Amino acid sequence: MTYMIVIKKILFVLLCIVVFIGCSEESKKTKRPNVIIVVTDDQGFGDLGYYGNPHVQTPTLDSFAKESVRFDQFIVSPVCAPTRASLMTGRYSLRTGVRDTYRGGAIMATEETTLAEMLKEAGYTTGMVGKWHLGDNYPSRPQDQGFDYTLRHLSGGIGQPGDWPNTPKGNRSYFDPILWKNGEMFQSKGYCSDVFTDAAIDFVEVNKEQPFFLYLSYNAPHAPLQVPQEYYDRYKDLDPSSGFENDARPFPEMDERMKENARKVYAMVSNIDDNLKKLFQQLKELKLEDNTLVIFMTDNGHQHDRYAAGMRGRKSFVYEGGVRVPCFWRLPSKFKGNRDIKTPAAHYDIFPTLADLCNTQLPTDSVIDGKSLVPLLSNENSSLDNRTLVRSWVRGGPERYDNISIRKDHYKLVGNTGETEGIEQFELFNIQDDPYERNNIVGTNTLKAQELKNEMDTWFDEMTNSPNFIKAQPAIVGTVHENPSVLNLNDAVFEKNETVGQDIAGWEIEATEAGNYDIQINLGHNRFSQIALTLTVGELEIKRNSNELVDGIIDIKNIALQKGATKLVPIITGKNGGYIKPFYVVMTKIN
Repeated sequence: MTYMIVIKKILFVLLCIVVFIGCSEESKKTKRPNVIIVVTDDQGFGDLGYYGNPHVQTPTLDSFAKESVRFDQFIVSPVCAPTRASLMTGRYSLRTGVRDTYRGGAIMATEETTLAEMLKEAGYTTGMVGKWHLGDNYPSRPQDQGFDYTLRHLSGGIGQPGDWPNTPKGNRSYFDPILWKNGEMFQSKGYCSDVFTDAAIDFVEVNKEQPFFLYLSYNAPHAPLQVPQEYYDRYKDLDPSSGFENDARPFPEMDERMKENARKVYAMVSNIDDNLKKLFQQLKELKLEDNTLVIFMTDNGHQHDRYAAGMRGRKSFVYEGGVRVPCFWRLPSKFKGNRDIKTPAAHYDIFPTLADLCNTQLPTDSVIDGKSLVPLLSNENSSLDNRTLVRSWVRGGPERYDNISIRKDHYKLVGNTGETEGIEQFELFNIQDDPYERNNIVGTNTLKAQELKNEMDTWFDEMTNSPNFIKAQPAIVGTVHENPSVLNLNDAVFEKNETVGQDIAGWEIEATEAGNYDIQINLGHNRFSQIALTLTVGELEIKRNSNELVDGIIDIKNIALQKGATKLVPIITGKNGGYIKPFYVVMTKIN
């Protein structure tokens, strides 16, 4: 009897062990990965040693590329804010209200569901570091869009006119920049890319015990091209136009100014490479590397003419040099690395792919333009056939057939023409046979070109009739979330004014309730004499004159603002009648 009891106990223990091992293995299979998305700014396809650039020193990224699944045909938008909107939402940027990089065109509709909101709902802790560029006021800031932790600069870049705290610093704006940490002004110390990397490392350390999503968005190597001297010294004697085979030569030829720009860009990229080495080392030391998906990509092509692996065009163009970028995915626990995927993929595919990988649901109240890349990442024989990829950008907003491309299968149609021009004025390329886009075959393939043009028309009509494209994206003022509200030039809407004879800045605003406000108009801390101000806020018009403005600030006290959406437009002229553009406007609700 005792013997049988012992045997039963042993069998029971063995059964428990088997079940435990099975559960552990299943847990490993189903454990959701941490996610880190690294985006650099204006780093083109050719700004890596891995893609054949003999000059730029990127040992960390080159090694990372060799360990990763590489999307060889990864397509983004021609400029930065539209790429970021698509990355955050899985949608064409025009659907989200984002159409440009400034003049009010880089404010994403607050109704959009972001990656951060989706993953936060699934239990992830979310962090955003660096460049946001999708709106600087409530409710468009990253902390309003699902991020638990934020450290960012304003506008589209440090020191740009919209980044009002750093603009006065001129050619030192990338050093010790004033940033915004969880909504509060923060004086950082050090070079911007170093500061952002250190914040990213701290975020990982604090959140290592639970699933996290980190969006590390460097503003470098975007202009202004500022970099620590030790990195510039690596390249100061370089001739960046030398050492290429003919097909990969810089296009067009580089003048001395472009050569100097390339030296500084390469120095900035090397600094990022060293910073990523620190981040990757931390993942290894914390034993997070195996179950952390790291995606590296850039937001568009190179800004200045330099090596681009032979591709045509650069930032702002819809040719491959403007929209095809590096994209590397590493998740050792799930994906076999060191392989290339030739199937075209895009920035908006990341959103549904992460929904798939992180075991969460896509939003059901909006169209998702992206496709999950998990089949491609998991199975080397998978493909996403017959995809249509459209790229478009024109300063101020889209125009039919102007700087627009549509790609399907191996064919790519490019429009740089007017609405009344015939199909022969378009360009058609076979990207598989002609990756450098040098052989326009529209003359011998007019039926294929017309077919793609018809799809382009359908896309254009759908995008420009999207609800968030049509409606304004106002800053909501006077709330507990943000008071005062600082309205900067990046988010201003410029419209032609016949009185002053040029475009003037105004801001879309909304008050959730009636109240009184103090309004301060900052002209950049300059001395002015004999200025005249006409401020309109909806139906309200206020006029002021001053014979002497010492500090460049106009204060208007206790203005009654009604509930609802309106527009704030300050028209300021100097003694000669010339328009003076406001630097920024501060609105403070006082009661």
